[in-house]
Amino acid sequence: MRSQSLRQMRQSIRLPCRMAAVPAASRSYSSHPPNAKYNLPIDYASTSMLAQTTKAALTSTELPEDIRNGPTKKMNLFQAVGDAMHTALAEDDSVLVFGEDVAFGGVFRCTMKLAETFGGERVFNSTLNEGAIVGFGVGLAAAGMRPVAEIQFADYVFPAFDQIVNEAAKYRYRDGDNGRHVGGLTIRMPCGGVGHGGLYHSQSPESLFTHVPGLRVVVPRSPSQAKGLLLASIRCNDPVIFLEPKILYRAAVEQVPVGAYELPLSKAEVVKEGKDVTVISYGQPMYNCEAAIRHAEKELGISAELIDLRTVYPWDKETVFNSVRKTGRVIVVHESMVNAGVGAEVAAAIQEDPETFVRLEAPVSRVASWSINHGLLYEKYSIPDITRIFDSIKTSLDY
Repeated sequence: MRSQSLRQMRQSIRLPCRMAAVPAASRSYSSHPPNAKYNLPIDYASTSMLAQTTKAALTSTELPEDIRNGPTKKMNLFQAVGDAMHTALAEDDSVLVFGEDVAFGGVFRCTMKLAETFGGERVFNSTLNEGAIVGFGVGLAAAGMRPVAEIQFADYVFPAFDQIVNEAAKYRYRDGDNGRHVGGLTIRMPCGGVGHGGLYHSQSPESLFTHVPGLRVVVPRSPSQAKGLLLASIRCNDPVIFLEPKILYRAAVEQVPVGAYELPLSKAEVVKEGKDVTVISYGQPMYNCEAAIRHAEKELGISAELIDLRTVYPWDKETVFNSVRKTGRVIVVHESMVNAGVGAEVAAAIQEDPETFVRLEAPVSRVASWSINHGLLYEKYSIPDITRIFDSIKTSLDY
């Protein structure tokens, strides 16, 4: 009787044969139209912001002299992140790496071969519990270790928010003269959109952490920057939130110095000098800014300065203020939502500084994601694109 009922149920939900001839719907992710003027895909293989040659990779004055005289290796961003962790593990026995699936290389392969090289006691999988991952890291750091905890996606960090905000960030202050802290803790997480991540794989939550005293918040733009900033973060005596733009993991490829080097935290970099307008950004939008500036300089006959904040908290006010005092116009670009974002803080600080405010020739402009959730098919319509940045530059110049 039961078998007969099951057969009848299967027959009732069986699709008619004619449905088999209907082609499956193809995915249609948001992209640029064929006649786009500005919003063309970024050509990472030719951009000047990536070191396409060994010579370009070794020109930075931030690199130690021995590194500038040393070799380089072609890496993408996830390989550079892995190289930084390999260096840290090799140099310091107190460094540990853990998170969900990191022993297998991680979702984005950032921890490839680390477990095989350094053993399961130093590189290991954690429970599937972000609060436990960070809580475990806090305990290790309080005991004098230098844990590197991976959150599989930045979107998953929220269950660990209490551990980060109320434990990691407050530990040194709470402990007072006893001298204990969790400054050795680094929390890595992939962030940002890739075009089709949807609600839970596209978020950029950095501004939430910039409201927390006691943390440093870092977002690199390239493989060489990621390696130097991550090594500096691991060696830093403050807890660091290290956000890695996941779209750059494989897209951004450049020559990276082979040796161990640090890049300064809380120090912005003037990537390109200019005199008419200052464009400030960090992470992947730096490439959109570069493209928009290239179009603006060609079509509008202007000169734009491009600044990478790199550390978004505490951020480098001196470099930003000096640039704005020179150009008189400023645009801040970021992928996270516009409301209460990093751009709002930068804009407010510029207008609160008397010497900088009096040099403004136009209002401070922000170009950021809209204050909406990311749609699966329409993610690119929310994230700042080259056209929006170009229009903001033109509006500022026309003011």
